[in-house]
Amino acid sequence: MLSWFVSLAITFTLVLTALVYLRGWISLRSAFPTLLAGWRLAAFLSGLMLVWTALGSPLATLDHQSLTIHMMKHLLLMTVAAPLILMGTPMFPLACGLPKLFIRNPMPFARITGRWFESYLRHPLLCWLAGTAAVIGWHLPRAFQSGMRSHPAHILEDVSFLMAGLLFWSPVIHSSPGAAKSPRWSMAMYLFLATLPCDVLSAFFVFCNRLIYPFYLSAPHLFSLPPLADQECAGALMWVWVTFAYLIPAVAISLQILSPRNARSQASIQAARQGVAGRSRNGTEAEVI
Repeated sequence: MLSWFVSLAITFTLVLTALVYLRGWISLRSAFPTLLAGWRLAAFLSGLMLVWTALGSPLATLDHQSLTIHMMKHLLLMTVAAPLILMGTPMFPLACGLPKLFIRNPMPFARITGRWFESYLRHPLLCWLAGTAAVIGWHLPRAFQSGMRSHPAHILEDVSFLMAGLLFWSPVIHSSPGAAKSPRWSMAMYLFLATLPCDVLSAFFVFCNRLIYPFYLSAPHLFSLPPLADQECAGALMWVWVTFAYLIPAVAISLQILSPRNARSQASIQAARQGVAGRSRNGTEAEVI
């Protein structure tokens, strides 16, 4: 009954979030038709659907029977659902979709929190550490066993993976519809370095030749797969999935940086800056004369 209650609560929360976002998206589109494209709405709703698949669907209850399903859930949350939610630029539509009672008089604490989030929580080093700590920390044997035996700890584990995914992808994905920043080499390196801890962990799952989590010895085996084979399958899944999920965006960023269009835009920006600097110097010299 507790699992059914949690599933209903998750479903209600996600449906309510989707309705608020849709209301804000419609109001923004009516006022500014070119501000939010339709693909952002599709991305956000797809991200919420994947969150429900990982947390509120029948798949969520199978992770107690298979480490591979457990790994699939967390990979969905961190590497697919989180970037899709960020692609939907959730802050603007959600703020516009809320009733006026919540946004008429914004609290000073909320403004301070927003500035603090922009200044510190989106720092690439902190975001990289958050994603790595969630992956490594929750797969330590003691933390993993407590998450599987305690329902509140299991909920905390799932939520922490989603939050860590949102933090991890926030420096890579511009969550503002007007953001037009140029791609950076640091983001390609950021994604490449993120694969290394996951590769080490997945290689340990595959090649250690012993069962890491005794919890699955007493659990019913899904598809009659022995626990050790299930562990190796989970490690292989993580290895392949993370490689594609992180390296494909890194390659795309690199190609975008090396494209002639980006080089021309960078040259035009540099020329504009030089022109502005030259005009300001000329104006200063004229004033002196």
